[in-house]
Amino acid sequence: MNSSFSLDGKSVLITGGTGSFGQRFVRTVLSRYSLKRIAIYSRDELKQFDMQNAEPFRSRQDVMRFFIGDVRDAARLRKAMEGIDIVIHAAALKQVTAAEYNPFEAVKTNILGAENVINGAMATGVTHVVALSTDKAAAPINLYGATKLASDKLFVAANNHKGERDVRFAAVRYGNVMGSRGSVIPFFLERRGLGVLPITDPRMTRFNITLQEGVDFVLTCLGRMWGGELFVPRIPSYRILDVATAIAPDSRLETVGIRPGEKLHEEMITTTDAMGTIEFDNYFVILPSMALWDVDRFRRESHRLPGKLLEYGFSYNSGTNERFLTVEELKHLIATEINV
Repeated sequence: MNSSFSLDGKSVLITGGTGSFGQRFVRTVLSRYSLKRIAIYSRDELKQFDMQNAEPFRSRQDVMRFFIGDVRDAARLRKAMEGIDIVIHAAALKQVTAAEYNPFEAVKTNILGAENVINGAMATGVTHVVALSTDKAAAPINLYGATKLASDKLFVAANNHKGERDVRFAAVRYGNVMGSRGSVIPFFLERRGLGVLPITDPRMTRFNITLQEGVDFVLTCLGRMWGGELFVPRIPSYRILDVATAIAPDSRLETVGIRPGEKLHEEMITTTDAMGTIEFDNYFVILPSMALWDVDRFRRESHRLPGKLLEYGFSYNSGTNERFLTVEELKHLIATEINV
């Protein structure tokens, strides 16, 4: 880790800045660093208005800037990046069903928007760009995952054609954020009083990360990135039956079947990915397919303990994960993370 890396005195822009991740990220960096400026870039004027008038944001207007804009709009995005040092790209269309029904809308935001972020960063002197990805981008079976895989490839490849510009691009891939909109835990919480919980498949598993853990991991990767990495945190899984037990132990379970585009288990590193992946103590790095730097030096110097190349046949799968959350751990996390 680059212990000298700091956001003090830096100007930061976050796309999708009014979303759950964006707001927690802004809250976190405002509390930890003396920023020169932080720019919130998003499409929703109401969310921006609400964010501006909520604490701690209301009392930090000296460093906060709000830009109405869409990542599809290259000119507006480039203007917002003027004077920016660091970009966190969190904007995406991420609802699986909506992407299946409106495929090119997902392409325009998740793929063309990613290219706009890359070009804007190169044109304005940005030095670090971290893009948020998803476990659904590993061996994707739905359009959302496919667009995010394409986005990941764009950010990795950007390091190949940056020329003499002093800029680095990397991506962060992690699993389900606990309590995120449209996910299973809020759904079960809404239905627990009805006596019946619909589950897709009793064998289903998912990776789990809290919102704060996701933010902290992105900040860690900012300090460790050489450019071209796909960072994957080592996180626990949960079983859908354990989530149901933690939320509504007396409810009857009704199996409704897996929805289109949904997997029984999620992967973050496939067996093919593993052939070019380095394992560190609490995260993995999927290496760029084209050599950008000395891999052995990266393995030895990019973290406090040297990493090791994964063995052939390894996969990082939510169903075969070495760590699963217990029912009691799930109860505690739901109580603390979702305030129920």
